[in-house]
Amino acid sequence: MNGPVLPARLVSENRSISVEQPDRPDTLPTIPDDAPYCFRGRNILMLQGPVGPFFNRLAKDLQWAGANVHKINFNGGDWFYYPTNATSFTDPIDRFPAFLNRICDEKRIDTIMLFGDCRKMHSIASQIAAERNVEVYVFEEGYIRPDYITMECHGVNGRSTMPRAGIFYLNTPAPEPAETSSVGQTIWHATGWAFTYYFWAIILWPFFPRYRHHRSLSWFEGLAWVRGAARKYWYRWKNKRDVDRLVVEDHPPFFLVPLQVHNDAQIGVHSEFDTIEQFIRHTVRSFASHAAENALLVLKHHPMDRPYTDYTRLVRRLRDETKLGDRLIYVHDPHLPTLISEAQGLVTINSTTGMSAIHHSKPTLALGDAIYRIEGLTASVTLDEFWTKADEYPVHQDLYRNFRHQLIYRTQLNGNFYRRIKIPGTLAGIDWTRGELVNDTGE
Repeated sequence: MNGPVLPARLVSENRSISVEQPDRPDTLPTIPDDAPYCFRGRNILMLQGPVGPFFNRLAKDLQWAGANVHKINFNGGDWFYYPTNATSFTDPIDRFPAFLNRICDEKRIDTIMLFGDCRKMHSIASQIAAERNVEVYVFEEGYIRPDYITMECHGVNGRSTMPRAGIFYLNTPAPEPAETSSVGQTIWHATGWAFTYYFWAIILWPFFPRYRHHRSLSWFEGLAWVRGAARKYWYRWKNKRDVDRLVVEDHPPFFLVPLQVHNDAQIGVHSEFDTIEQFIRHTVRSFASHAAENALLVLKHHPMDRPYTDYTRLVRRLRDETKLGDRLIYVHDPHLPTLISEAQGLVTINSTTGMSAIHHSKPTLALGDAIYRIEGLTASVTLDEFWTKADEYPVHQDLYRNFRHQLIYRTQLNGNFYRRIKIPGTLAGIDWTRGELVNDTGE
C-alpha cells in the first residue's frame, strides 16, 4: 500500500517533514483507555485548577473510581471551591519544594494534577515529580476548540511530548474521533466562577498574605469580569463595519493575527516575546515594511482578555507611525471561523487559533514554540517573508488529519472547565470515552 504523498516542495528539495525534538521523553502522552477507573488505588495530589468547581468535581469522580485525592490550596479562591481534604500553603514560594516533598511523603503521592504548567509553583512541582518518579497530568484549555479540554501527561504546548516530526504522523494513523457533545456558550459561566473566585481570594487574603497570583488580586479582578462580559456586546456593535468589510465578496486580502491573553505564561516561556504589546509592534512594523500595498492586517482581541486589556491606543499610534492607516484593523468579537476562512494567512505566537487556521487549510506562521509547529502544517519562513510567501506553504492534508486524530486521542477530552456537558456518571461533565489505537508504533 502506498504511503501518503509528500508535498512537492519537500520532495523537490529532498527534505522529509521533520523538526528536531531534543530532550523529549520517548513515551508519548496518552490519556489511559480506562480513565478514570485506571486511577483506582492511586494517591493523587491536585494543585491549582481553573477558576470554579471543576477540580472539586473531578476529585469526586476520581474518588468514586477508587482514587485517594488530596489538594493544596494557595489562596482564598482555591479554598472556597475546595475546602475539604486539602492543605493550605501559606509560606513564601521558596519553601514550597520542602512543603511539597513533605506532602508527597505523607500522602504517598504517585500522581499530580494541575492546571497550566508554567505557573511558578507548578513548574516547581513538575521538577519535583520528575525526581520522585511521580506522574504529572496537566490540564489546559483545549488544543481543539470549542468542545475539548486538554489533559496531557508531562506537560502542554512547548513542554508537550507529542512528536514534532511530521513523518511520525504520516506513518502513524489514529482512530477517527468520536462525536462530541456541544458545550455551548461559556462566557457567563466563566464570569460567574471567576467573580466568586477573586472575591474569596481578596476576602481571605490575610490568611494567604505571601501568595502572588498571575493576576493582581484586588476588587478590580471580580468587577473586571463583569466589564468583560459587557464589552463583548459593545465591541460586537462597534466593530461591525470593520468586520463586514472583511467578509464581503471581493474584499481586500488580509492577514489575521489572533492575540493571546496579556498574562499568558506560555508567551514568556515558549517565545522570544515578553508582552503582547511587543508582539503587536513587531508584527505591525514587519507587515508595514514587507506586505503587499493592498493587503490589510487584522488584529483580533482574545475573548478572555476583554476584562483586562484594550490595545486601541497602541493600534492608533502604530497606524500613524507606520502610515498603515485603515489597513490596520483591530476587532474584538467577530465570528472567528468566518474570519479565518477569508484570510490569506494567520500569524500567531502559539495560540490554539493556529490549529483552527490549519484546520481551514490556511497558511500559518507560529513565532513561538507551538505543538502544531511542524513542517507541513506551518510555514518555515521568517515573519518578513511570510507576508509575500504564505501561499508557498499549504497545509499537508494527510499530515494534518493524522496529527489531529493523534492529538485528540492522546490529549483531548470532550468537556469544558466552566460549563458541564450532561454525561451520565460524572460530576465534572467530562466524556472519558476513548477510541481504539493499535499501538504507539502504528503497527
